[in-house]
Amino acid sequence: MNRIIPLILAVALFMENMDSTVIATSLPAIAADIQTSPIALKLALTSYLVSLAIFIPVSGWMADRFGAKTVFRAAIAVFVAGSIACAFSNSLGAFVVSRFLQGIGATAGLVVPRAIVRDLYTGNEAARLMSLLMLVFSVSPILAPLTGSFISESFGWRGVFWAVTAAALVAVVLLATSLKETRPPEERAGSSFGEALRAYRFLMGNGRFLGLTAIGSFAISSFFVYLSNSSFLLIDHYGLTPRVYSLFFSINAVSFFAMSQLTGRLAERFGLNRVVRYAVSGYAGVMLLLLALTASGFDSLGVLATLLFFGYGFVGLVIPSTSVLAMDDHGEIAGTASALLGTLQLGIGAVAMAVAGLFADGTPLPMVAGIAICAVLSFTLAQFTLGRSREAVEAPAE
Repeated sequence: MNRIIPLILAVALFMENMDSTVIATSLPAIAADIQTSPIALKLALTSYLVSLAIFIPVSGWMADRFGAKTVFRAAIAVFVAGSIACAFSNSLGAFVVSRFLQGIGATAGLVVPRAIVRDLYTGNEAARLMSLLMLVFSVSPILAPLTGSFISESFGWRGVFWAVTAAALVAVVLLATSLKETRPPEERAGSSFGEALRAYRFLMGNGRFLGLTAIGSFAISSFFVYLSNSSFLLIDHYGLTPRVYSLFFSINAVSFFAMSQLTGRLAERFGLNRVVRYAVSGYAGVMLLLLALTASGFDSLGVLATLLFFGYGFVGLVIPSTSVLAMDDHGEIAGTASALLGTLQLGIGAVAMAVAGLFADGTPLPMVAGIAICAVLSFTLAQFTLGRSREAVEAPAE
């Protein structure tokens, strides 16, 4: 594997993931400054995910038709415009619209890496590369809240968006100078919009693709539920400072990262199907235990931190494995498949986040319940999608 490829892909993924997590520590300050409630401010988080879900399909087709670099250059311009608009927002409406614009630009960060992985690799090799991308997915939640809390305390919450703008500009320079197209012009020539629509219809009728996508979607949705509720819960309910909260937030990312790096090795030994089946079992078991303790009135920050740490470790195995399995048979439409996968992940995540927000009452129970429900749905879908009859197909080579 060319070692520069993970670095190049990581830049694109880091841009999107940094933006989605860097403002977590700033949410209370934003709510106070633009004079809105924490619940109303969650509209901005939801609008960001909704814009991603809407425009990722378009980005997927464009990546197949025009190439990843062209799509990224156009998207980054929109992302920068949205980031600047966020920095100047003085009302909830303006902030929601600005975040929606940011989401449009951030689509390339989600579509391009997975499409390039599938253009270049399949099977266990793809799992290794995808697990390296999960390193970025994990490190950015570690760095972003810490960075966000430092910038917010030093320059105010608007400074966070200026920092995101600068990071995006650095990212586009690196990608423009380092990334080569992985899909040659002769392959892009047949990627018309009509072909893309037919590809989407085909994928929407493919039960295995949809099942694997849904398993990963509900796994990542539990993180979205945590992201939208944790800053208010841990700062207001448990009394953590923004700086301490950012450290607490980072603990889960460490677990996610550590386990995701084992994906390739475990896939070689057990097969990707078994990795997913065992991981969702552990994920659901841990989150249900947390729900049972919380519902019984056991309110402990230490227990919450410990069980989320183990639960999100299992998620670190679920997401890269299901992504590789879902796209493995669709190399000729990698951009389209990646786009639909991302759209469904974010659409389900936005719904989960919005529903959990409706029940928020300042206590841990609504957040924990939302996370546990996502875990149970992921486990249930895995039982239907990954039957034992497929394990022979996915078994590792002797």
